[in-house]
Amino acid sequence: MDLLWQSADPLAATDVRDELAGSPAITTVLTVLTRLEAKGFVTRDRDRRPHLFHATLSRADYMAELMHEALGSSPDREAVLARFVGRASKTEADQLRKLLGRG
Repeated sequence: MDLLWQSADPLAATDVRDELAGSPAITTVLTVLTRLEAKGFVTRDRDRRPHLFHATLSRADYMAELMHEALGSSPDREAVLARFVGRASKTEADQLRKLLGRG
């Protein structure tokens, strides 16, 4: 996913493979990309050869979704939020205050 997030353009599986350490087999790369596609993390342009893959969400959107899912899976959301905020650095706390002030 890092490679897809870093790229301004969609990537072919061979492009992904060439950037990975150890140059895994193209079939391995295609398997992973296909699984990511099935989970909705990437889309594939099947109208072109080779097929081109790109992330469906930005890294920030993906991370926010993970945080939202983690919060939603807790029976005590307030406790989770309190612990999250309690571990925030001063800079992060300032950013949270600024963002909450927008509402």
